[in-house]
This record gives sequence, structure tokens and C-alpha cells, in this order.
Amino acid sequence: MQGKLYRWSRGDRYKVFADLFNLVCDRRTLEIAWQRLARNQGSNTPGTDGVTRRMIEEQPGGYAQYLGHLREELRDGSYRPQPVRQRLIPKPGKPGQLRPLGIPTLRDRLVQMALKLILEPIFEADFYPTSYGFRPGRCTHDAVARLGRLLHPSSNGPSRFAFATEGDIKGCFDAIDHHVLLERLRHRIGDRKVLRLIRRFLQAGILAEGRVRNPVTGTPQGGIISPLLANVYLTALDERYRRWTPDREHYSDAKARDHRRRDRAKGMPAFYMVRYADDFVILVAGTHEDASKEKGALSTFLKAQLKMELSQEKTLITPVTRGFDFLGYRIVSEKSAKNRKLVGKPYIPKPKLKALRTRIKVMTARSQIHCSLESLLQELNPLIRGWRTYFRHAVGATKEFATLDWWLWRRVFRWLRKKHRGIGTHALRRRYRRLTPTGARVWGEGARTMATFRDGGTTPYPDRGTNFPGPWDPGIPRLRMDARTVRITLNALNRHFGAPSAVG
Repeated sequence: MQGKLYRWSRGDRYKVFADLFNLVCDRRTLEIAWQRLARNQGSNTPGTDGVTRRMIEEQPGGYAQYLGHLREELRDGSYRPQPVRQRLIPKPGKPGQLRPLGIPTLRDRLVQMALKLILEPIFEADFYPTSYGFRPGRCTHDAVARLGRLLHPSSNGPSRFAFATEGDIKGCFDAIDHHVLLERLRHRIGDRKVLRLIRRFLQAGILAEGRVRNPVTGTPQGGIISPLLANVYLTALDERYRRWTPDREHYSDAKARDHRRRDRAKGMPAFYMVRYADDFVILVAGTHEDASKEKGALSTFLKAQLKMELSQEKTLITPVTRGFDFLGYRIVSEKSAKNRKLVGKPYIPKPKLKALRTRIKVMTARSQIHCSLESLLQELNPLIRGWRTYFRHAVGATKEFATLDWWLWRRVFRWLRKKHRGIGTHALRRRYRRLTPTGARVWGEGARTMATFRDGGTTPYPDRGTNFPGPWDPGIPRLRMDARTVRITLNALNRHFGAPSAVG
């Protein structure tokens, strides 16, 4: 059914779907929604009603009876979302800063998952290929690789993008206007019951500090359907730059590249936006003045169309040769060591390395010597593995990882010496030093050994372009190769299989 909805939506960009509520209430939809929720550890986190997945499975009738009651409430119109329990969690990479996280009840999460299963394929057909946030089959590395590839030279010469604008919207998720969002949803959804259900989720109360407040704007961060609704809302940004970027109808970049070339020939600037949810970068083929004018025009557009405000202090305009930050990486246009041409290179930012060391210092502080080495490694290893998995695609990651491993080894060694003041250095090494299968020396206790940053390996992340297929569209054409690429590929295959290189 998701495949059908996607094909119908992609085949007719003006099609309005009128009968979707029955699909949301369908027993099979709710069953799949439950299965997806059950795979998530958050299903045992209670909302304001205190109900968890384990409690439902242990009650008489199990989850099947629970789904039956919920289905009847949806069909007879008696279902009402309950208030969201709000918690403040630390912002990743920003020590001391907190952001609100809403935790809906398990019952509301189940309905939101059913809504997402039906609405996502419909709006996926409308989303632009340069949007990567919270979409199936896409990730942050795709967005970073796309920006890096745009700064590479092409057959027409070096990259024309000279400046980058790092976009920042003030309180994006909290500033989403409900009326504007519902109007954008009505372009595709004609079922009033579905729209009414979404409106109730938007207007559900938020329980914070023992008091319930009813929001006027915003979508609760933490709701299953919130990222999809935010993408529907922020697609207006992609539409603003559709002349210079691939759109939902022409996934190939050829047409957009022609438009950029024509505008440059007329002395006009050209822009290319890559967006990940509310984080976006606008590459500018023009002067610094052109970038400043577009920044002002974008601020006016956000206020008029989306009722949002662009942060003037955090929205920076920088030359690509100096670099800009995006999704944790530092992207810089530098000369290639191979041919000395300017190419886009993703690096690990120095502040990220400093923040990582600060976090490890806190975990291995003197106040933590009461813990065992095994419990310390239990906290350190997930941090090491997650960090190396995310940044292993950066240029120079091998060198940075080796430095981090050397520093971490000595840091843990000093922690052990503080913990065991009466034991000598050689005795500590004999007791806690281990050898990995690769021959590296690490610390360990019992069956647990310390992970290393170099274990994950480093490799560049390939740019998949803008026309790689999604989960419901295997028919999107692959990247077309020019005659020279075809000739080189065929000659390489012939040499591999022992045939003469006769391809002309």
C-alpha cells in the first residue's frame, strides 16, 4: 500500500488523497505500527499515563486486545491524544545547554506511527532530493558528501561556489505555525478525519513541572510524526531554491546546472541549498554582496511565509576556502594533493575534538576512582564506537584517531595509578593490559576491553548524487555515465577478464 500511495503521489503532483483514515485504522496498519514500536527501547518509557509496552503485553489479551480497543476508539471518534510529558535533555555538542523533549503516551505513539506509515510515502514524492533529514534511506553523511562534491571541479572547470551561508532558524520546531502547516498538508490530504487527528496532536497539552499548558505553535520534539510534519513545513525552503537545485520532478542535476550557468552568464548569482531538517547550507555562486542580499531576502521570506525568524548572529557567510560547519563536520575547499585543484574536504572540527577530550576527562576524573575499570569501560566504549563511526569519513581521520588512542591510553593509565596508589606501574600493566586481535595494547578487566578509535577504519563516504532511489521507488534512473566513463569502465572489465582493450 505504501508503494501504491507513493506512485500515485509521484504520478500526479496535484493529487489530493481523500480516503486515508480507513488505512490508518486498518488492523494491519496498527499491527505493523506496534511491531515497529516494540523494536524501540523507548517503548518501555512511560508517558503521562504511566503505561509501557511490557505492561500491555502482560495484561490479559496482550497487545492484540489493546489494538482492538484503540481501533474502536479511532473509528467511533472518541480517541483524544493525552498531554505530552516534557523532559529537558542536554544538547549534543553544546555543554550546559538543554532542549525540551516531549514523551507522548504509548497509545499516542502508536497512532502517530500509523499516521506516519500512511502519510510518509505521499509526501516523500514531494520532498526535494537535496533534503536529507529524517527521510528513509538518507543520512547526515549523504548531505555532507553532497556539499563536498559541489565544491569539486567538473568538466566545465573549477567549482563556481565561492561563499557558503550557514542557516540557523530560531527555535524552529517550537515556531512551526499550526495554520500554515495544516494548509500545506491540505495540498495533499483531503480526508478531514486525518487532518483533525493531526490538529489534535499539535494542540495536545504539554506537562512540565506539574502543570499542563496548551501550545499555540510548534510540534512536540520527540513525537514520532513531528519530523515528518517539520519536513512538510520546511519544504517551502527547498521550493524557494528550486530553480538552481534538482526538484521532485527532475532528480538529475543537469537541468539545474544549466539554469545556474545561464544566470552566471547574465551576471546574476546562483544558489544551491542542502538541508537536513532545520539545518541548511546555501552555497553561493557570486559575490559576498550577493550572499548578504540573499540572507536578507531569506529572512523576509521566513517571516512572511513561514512565520519564522532567521538568527542573524548565527547565520554566517564565509568563503568556502575558509570552511564552514555542517552536521558536525568542517567542510573546506582546499587544493587536492593529487592534481592541486580545489576540492571540498570534510574535516573533524577542532572544537569537536576538544569537547570529546573534555567529556572523557570528566569520566576519568579523580572523583570516579571508586568505580571499577570494567564499569568505566562500559561507559567509554559506546562513546568511542559512536564517535569513530560518525567521523571515520573525515579527511585525516586516521591521524586524529591515532592521536586520540595514544591520549586515551595514557589518560586511563593515570586514572588506574590514582585508583591503585599502592601498586607499581609494572604490576598495573600485568593486571590490566590486554592485546587485541590486531596486536594493539589496550586496557581491560574481566571480559571487557577498551575500544580504540582506529578499530572502525577510515574511508571516504561516496556522494550518491541526487537521484538514488528511495524505499518505494526502485525505478528512479541511476546516474548516467558519459561516453568517456563507459569506455574506461569497459576497458577495465576487458583487462580483468583477459579480453583485448578494443573498446573505442
